[in-house]
Amino acid sequence: MLLTHGWASKALDFYELIIELQKIEDLEIIAFDAPGNGSSISEFSNLMLYADSVTSIALNYAKPDILIGHSLGGMANVIALQALGITSHLLISIAPLIRLKENFEQSLNSVNIEAKDQDIFFSNFAKEFSMPVSHFNLTELYELGPDVDHFLAYDPADHISPYPFLKEFLDQYPAISAKSFEDVGHYKILRSVNVIEDIVKRISALQMR
Repeated sequence: MLLTHGWASKALDFYELIIELQKIEDLEIIAFDAPGNGSSISEFSNLMLYADSVTSIALNYAKPDILIGHSLGGMANVIALQALGITSHLLISIAPLIRLKENFEQSLNSVNIEAKDQDIFFSNFAKEFSMPVSHFNLTELYELGPDVDHFLAYDPADHISPYPFLKEFLDQYPAISAKSFEDVGHYKILRSVNVIEDIVKRISALQMR
Protein backbone atom coordinates (compact mmCIF):
# COMPACT_ATOMS: atom_id res chain seq x y z
CA MET A 1 0.00 0.00 0.00
CA LEU A 2 1.21 3.49 -0.86
CA LEU A 3 0.07 6.71 0.81
CA THR A 4 0.51 10.02 -1.05
CA HIS A 5 -0.03 13.19 0.99
CA GLY A 6 -1.32 16.55 -0.19
CA TRP A 7 0.23 19.93 -0.96
CA ALA A 8 2.39 21.47 1.79
CA SER A 9 1.86 18.35 3.88
CA LYS A 10 3.77 15.23 4.91
CA ALA A 11 3.43 11.48 5.37
CA LEU A 12 2.86 11.97 9.10
CA ASP A 13 -0.50 13.57 8.30
CA PHE A 14 -1.73 10.00 7.73
CA TYR A 15 -0.74 9.06 11.30
CA GLU A 16 -4.22 8.18 12.60
CA LEU A 17 -5.01 6.19 9.48
CA ILE A 18 -1.69 4.34 9.57
CA ILE A 19 -2.25 3.32 13.21
CA GLU A 20 -5.48 1.58 12.19
CA LEU A 21 -4.05 0.13 8.98
CA GLN A 22 -1.24 -1.50 10.94
CA LYS A 23 -3.84 -3.73 12.57
CA ILE A 24 -4.48 -5.44 9.22
CA GLU A 25 -2.34 -8.55 8.79
CA ASP A 26 0.12 -8.88 5.91
CA LEU A 27 -0.25 -5.26 4.85
CA GLU A 28 2.95 -3.40 4.00
CA ILE A 29 2.48 0.37 4.26
CA ILE A 30 4.67 2.80 2.34
CA ALA A 31 4.41 6.53 3.05
CA PHE A 32 6.80 9.23 1.87
CA ASP A 33 7.41 12.95 2.03
CA ALA A 34 7.21 14.36 -1.50
CA PRO A 35 10.06 16.66 -2.63
CA GLY A 36 9.93 19.97 -0.78
CA ASN A 37 7.58 18.63 1.89
CA GLY A 38 8.15 17.32 5.41
CA SER A 39 11.67 15.92 5.77
CA SER A 40 12.27 15.79 2.00
CA ILE A 41 14.51 18.74 1.19
CA SER A 42 14.09 20.21 -2.28
CA GLU A 43 14.16 23.64 -3.86
CA PHE A 44 11.02 22.74 -5.80
CA SER A 45 7.70 21.07 -5.10
CA ASN A 46 4.93 20.51 -7.62
CA LEU A 47 2.36 18.03 -8.86
CA MET A 48 4.70 16.28 -11.30
CA LEU A 49 7.32 15.74 -8.61
CA TYR A 50 4.59 14.08 -6.54
CA ALA A 51 3.59 11.86 -9.47
CA ASP A 52 7.24 11.09 -10.29
CA SER A 53 7.77 9.99 -6.68
CA VAL A 54 4.88 7.52 -6.92
CA THR A 55 6.22 6.26 -10.24
CA SER A 56 9.73 5.85 -8.85
CA ILE A 57 8.51 3.84 -5.86
CA ALA A 58 6.49 1.56 -8.14
CA LEU A 59 9.41 1.01 -10.51
CA ASN A 60 12.23 0.69 -7.99
CA TYR A 61 10.65 -0.77 -4.87
CA ALA A 62 7.24 -2.37 -5.29
CA LYS A 63 4.12 -1.91 -7.36
CA PRO A 64 1.45 -1.03 -4.79
CA ASP A 65 -1.81 -2.98 -4.88
CA ILE A 66 -3.54 -0.20 -2.95
CA LEU A 67 -3.00 3.54 -3.32
CA ILE A 68 -4.41 6.24 -1.08
CA GLY A 69 -4.01 9.91 -1.93
CA HIS A 70 -5.17 13.08 -0.22
CA SER A 71 -5.77 16.37 -2.05
CA LEU A 72 -2.94 16.90 -4.57
CA GLY A 73 -1.77 13.38 -3.77
CA GLY A 74 -5.03 12.02 -5.14
CA MET A 75 -4.41 13.68 -8.49
CA ALA A 76 -0.76 12.57 -8.45
CA ASN A 77 -1.74 8.92 -7.90
CA VAL A 78 -4.03 8.94 -10.94
CA ILE A 79 -1.38 10.55 -13.15
CA ALA A 80 1.26 8.05 -11.97
CA LEU A 81 -0.97 5.00 -12.45
CA GLN A 82 -1.83 6.08 -15.98
CA ALA A 83 1.82 6.78 -16.82
CA LEU A 84 2.84 3.36 -15.48
CA GLY A 85 0.01 1.57 -17.23
CA ILE A 86 -0.73 -0.54 -14.17
CA THR A 87 -3.97 -1.24 -12.35
CA SER A 88 -4.21 -1.22 -8.57
CA HIS A 89 -6.59 -3.47 -6.65
CA LEU A 90 -7.96 -0.43 -4.85
CA LEU A 91 -7.53 3.30 -5.41
CA ILE A 92 -8.73 5.64 -2.66
CA SER A 93 -8.90 9.39 -3.20
CA ILE A 94 -9.55 11.58 -0.16
CA ALA A 95 -10.73 15.11 -1.01
CA PRO A 96 -8.76 15.04 -4.29
CA LEU A 97 -8.03 18.18 -6.26
CA ILE A 98 -9.83 18.17 -9.60
CA ARG A 99 -8.86 21.45 -11.28
CA LEU A 100 -5.34 22.59 -10.47
CA LYS A 101 -5.63 26.04 -12.08
CA GLU A 102 -8.72 26.98 -10.12
CA ASN A 103 -7.09 25.70 -6.94
CA PHE A 104 -4.02 27.85 -7.57
CA GLU A 105 -6.22 30.87 -8.25
CA GLN A 106 -8.10 30.33 -5.01
CA SER A 107 -4.86 30.07 -3.03
CA LEU A 108 -3.31 33.13 -4.69
CA ASN A 109 -6.45 35.20 -4.22
CA SER A 110 -6.59 34.25 -0.54
CA VAL A 111 -3.26 36.02 0.02
CA ASN A 112 -4.18 38.97 -2.23
CA ILE A 113 -1.80 38.22 -5.11
CA GLU A 114 -2.61 40.68 -7.91
CA ALA A 115 -3.92 39.44 -11.25
CA LYS A 116 -0.81 40.53 -13.18
CA ASP A 117 1.43 38.57 -10.81
CA GLN A 118 -0.84 35.54 -11.14
CA ASP A 119 -0.50 35.80 -14.92
CA ILE A 120 3.29 35.73 -14.54
CA PHE A 121 3.04 32.68 -12.28
CA PHE A 122 0.86 30.79 -14.76
CA SER A 123 3.10 31.82 -17.67
CA ASN A 124 6.18 30.49 -15.86
CA PHE A 125 4.29 27.29 -15.06
CA ALA A 126 3.52 26.76 -18.75
CA LYS A 127 7.18 27.29 -19.67
CA GLU A 128 8.38 24.89 -16.96
CA PHE A 129 6.04 22.03 -17.90
CA SER A 130 5.46 22.80 -21.60
CA MET A 131 1.72 22.91 -20.97
CA PRO A 132 -0.70 25.31 -19.28
CA VAL A 133 -1.80 24.64 -15.72
CA SER A 134 -5.36 24.25 -17.04
CA HIS A 135 -4.18 20.96 -18.59
CA PHE A 136 -4.27 19.44 -15.11
CA ASN A 137 -8.01 18.96 -14.95
CA LEU A 138 -8.76 15.48 -13.64
CA THR A 139 -12.16 15.40 -15.34
CA GLU A 140 -10.36 15.57 -18.69
CA LEU A 141 -7.18 13.66 -17.77
CA TYR A 142 -8.80 10.62 -16.13
CA GLU A 143 -8.32 7.47 -18.22
CA LEU A 144 -8.72 4.67 -15.68
CA GLY A 145 -11.35 2.17 -16.73
CA PRO A 146 -14.55 1.20 -14.91
CA ASP A 147 -12.85 -2.02 -13.79
CA VAL A 148 -10.67 -0.02 -11.38
CA ASP A 149 -12.03 -0.13 -7.83
CA HIS A 150 -11.87 3.59 -7.08
CA PHE A 151 -13.35 5.01 -3.88
CA LEU A 152 -13.58 8.76 -3.30
CA ALA A 153 -14.25 10.36 0.10
CA TYR A 154 -15.19 14.03 0.31
CA ASP A 155 -16.81 16.78 2.34
CA PRO A 156 -19.45 18.63 0.26
CA ALA A 157 -18.55 21.86 2.08
CA ASP A 158 -14.82 21.56 1.29
CA HIS A 159 -13.62 24.96 0.02
CA ILE A 160 -10.23 23.71 -1.18
CA SER A 161 -11.63 20.89 -3.29
CA PRO A 162 -15.03 22.42 -4.17
CA TYR A 163 -17.96 20.07 -4.57
CA PRO A 164 -19.09 21.44 -7.98
CA PHE A 165 -15.77 20.27 -9.48
CA LEU A 166 -16.06 16.91 -7.73
CA LYS A 167 -19.64 16.47 -8.91
CA GLU A 168 -18.65 17.18 -12.51
CA PHE A 169 -15.88 14.59 -12.19
CA LEU A 170 -18.11 11.96 -10.58
CA ASP A 171 -20.89 12.52 -13.12
CA GLN A 172 -18.36 11.91 -15.88
CA TYR A 173 -17.08 8.70 -14.26
CA PRO A 174 -20.04 6.98 -12.56
CA ALA A 175 -18.05 3.79 -11.90
CA ILE A 176 -16.21 5.63 -9.11
CA SER A 177 -17.74 4.94 -5.72
CA ALA A 178 -18.06 8.16 -3.72
CA LYS A 179 -19.16 8.88 -0.17
CA SER A 180 -19.87 12.17 1.53
CA PHE A 181 -18.55 12.92 5.03
CA GLU A 182 -19.99 16.16 6.34
CA ASP A 183 -18.31 18.71 8.60
CA VAL A 184 -14.82 17.21 8.38
CA GLY A 185 -13.14 19.78 6.12
CA HIS A 186 -10.26 19.36 3.70
CA TYR A 187 -7.54 18.55 6.22
CA LYS A 188 -9.41 17.09 9.18
CA ILE A 189 -10.96 14.51 6.87
CA LEU A 190 -7.72 12.54 7.29
CA ARG A 191 -8.38 12.27 11.02
CA SER A 192 -12.10 11.60 10.78
CA VAL A 193 -12.99 8.43 12.68
CA ASN A 194 -15.75 7.66 10.18
CA VAL A 195 -13.50 8.11 7.16
CA ILE A 196 -10.75 5.97 8.68
CA GLU A 197 -13.25 3.28 9.66
CA ASP A 198 -14.67 3.17 6.14
CA ILE A 199 -11.23 2.93 4.53
CA VAL A 200 -10.07 0.19 6.90
CA LYS A 201 -13.22 -1.84 6.19
CA ARG A 202 -12.68 -1.60 2.44
CA ILE A 203 -9.05 -2.67 2.69
CA SER A 204 -9.81 -5.47 5.15
CA ALA A 205 -12.48 -6.81 2.79
CA LEU A 206 -9.96 -6.71 -0.05
CA GLN A 207 -7.40 -8.63 2.01
CA MET A 208 -9.96 -11.37 2.69
CA ARG A 209 -10.67 -12.07 -0.99
